[in-house]
Amino acid sequence: MNRDNNRAVLYRMMTPEHQCPYGLKTLHLLHQAGFAVDDHHLGSRQEIDAFKAEHAVKTTPQVFIDGERIGGYEAVRERLGKPVPDPDATSYRPVVALFAMTALTALALNFGIHGSWLRVESAELFIALSMVVLALLKLQDIESFSTMFLNYDLLARRWVPYGYIYPYAEGLAGVLMVGGLLNWLSIPLALTIGTVGAVSVFKAVYIDRRAIKCACVGGASKVPLGFVSLTENLIMVGMAIWMWYAHGWF
Repeated sequence: MNRDNNRAVLYRMMTPEHQCPYGLKTLHLLHQAGFAVDDHHLGSRQEIDAFKAEHAVKTTPQVFIDGERIGGYEAVRERLGKPVPDPDATSYRPVVALFAMTALTALALNFGIHGSWLRVESAELFIALSMVVLALLKLQDIESFSTMFLNYDLLARRWVPYGYIYPYAEGLAGVLMVGGLLNWLSIPLALTIGTVGAVSVFKAVYIDRRAIKCACVGGASKVPLGFVSLTENLIMVGMAIWMWYAHGWF
């Protein structure tokens, strides 16, 4: 449908203290769809409350098209035929974004240091940097992480403090491996937590057939426990074994 001549009326919060981000996103969405927008600012708490009472709505922004109230940002997206994110939907986006960024960082570092993109060091850096970032995500809300972790980790279920220790151990092992420091500590640390994690995930998913969320990217994760989680732990184990071998400990 050609919307060049269509008009939309938008009411959004814009006070001296606060400009509603969803109001800005809705305005951009309407302009992008070809609407001419009558942009009305609700500049005070009194105006906002009066508008909500008049239209019997609980939130702003609110959009009207051809005299019909459409609703807020998500309702406008739906009206325009755009996907509306489901906050409870399974998503691998955090994992893909994380590993893509750590892989690119590892390649850039390797090229900057050695003048070559593809070397064994690139893989080592990728795994070590991934461990650091994964630990960081867990440490953002360690209570939520530890609670989710207790759903499947075998050691944490026997000893609850392990759920709090794990992110620090993963982060420490990753930082040390990035710098090639204290291998006597980083290697057994990564080997231990990776092995326990792999066994725990394998049992929960492939033996017990449980459908639960993975705590690998933090306590708010929508990533299902399964192949990705198992691979993360196996890669950690593989990194530890490789470094052990590379340093002649076998």
